[in-house]
Amino acid sequence: MPTGEPAGSGPTARRMVLGSQLRRLREGKGISREDAGYAIRGSGSKISRVELGRVSFKERDVADLLTLYGITDEQERDLFLALVRESNQPGWWQRYNDLMPHWFQDFVGLEESASRIQTYETSFIPGLLQTEAYARAVMVRGRPDAPPEEIDRRVNLRMQRQRLLQSPQAPRLWAVIEEACIHRQIGGRKVLRAQLEHLMDVTRMSNVSLQIVPFELGGSQAENAFTLLRFAEPELPDIVYLEHICGALYLDKVDEVEVYSKAAHRLVVEAETPDQTRRTIAKSLQTL
Repeated sequence: MPTGEPAGSGPTARRMVLGSQLRRLREGKGISREDAGYAIRGSGSKISRVELGRVSFKERDVADLLTLYGITDEQERDLFLALVRESNQPGWWQRYNDLMPHWFQDFVGLEESASRIQTYETSFIPGLLQTEAYARAVMVRGRPDAPPEEIDRRVNLRMQRQRLLQSPQAPRLWAVIEEACIHRQIGGRKVLRAQLEHLMDVTRMSNVSLQIVPFELGGSQAENAFTLLRFAEPELPDIVYLEHICGALYLDKVDEVEVYSKAAHRLVVEAETPDQTRRTIAKSLQTL
């Protein structure tokens, strides 16, 4: 029987939960992905995408799969189909779909559903901690030919993402950044000063921790930025998000996630403590 999601779980998480439950039902009956795909007029690869929560669900397909898997109790079937409808509800970010590549839409949905976000940044202040002016400077720098209205919407999207840190089900954010991030004058001295002052404020929040990797230790544990997402739902695996110029990678295999989990742990141990980090930021503010 499908398990309920805590309030605040987004449609992305619901799709992943439903997909994992369908996978367990299929495996419990010893049915191959190919045979399950045939039952819904699809293929084994379609079943794989469904079970990973990578695509939206059709009620007809899920109903046919439930029949194939021997789920005949009407109340249980209704619970599954209700979860289908909930998982297909559009997220708030979908009004920005024209700005976001599909691989980033997935990330925003997962971020919205995470209970813990661990992120490591080498070049910029993490997006969830940026001021509006700093975010705008980053956007302009990355898209110098973009029209002002597009930049405005991209900045609005980033500011909207930050609301999750103050929501009733706010995730725990643990950010580790290279020291260069607090010295690089993205947008100029005034913008950086306001950004550092914002970091002093936001790190007073109980669910936000920030640590700086000092220059002498920079790059000791991870070559590139990454984000590790953890979820309250036991059905959902931890996911590592790696962004590159042409797209992004999502890693959820246990051995791969473990590599990044260990790297994140070592970074936390080697970086300045949150209190030391605040003192470093305060010292940097004095020089601006």
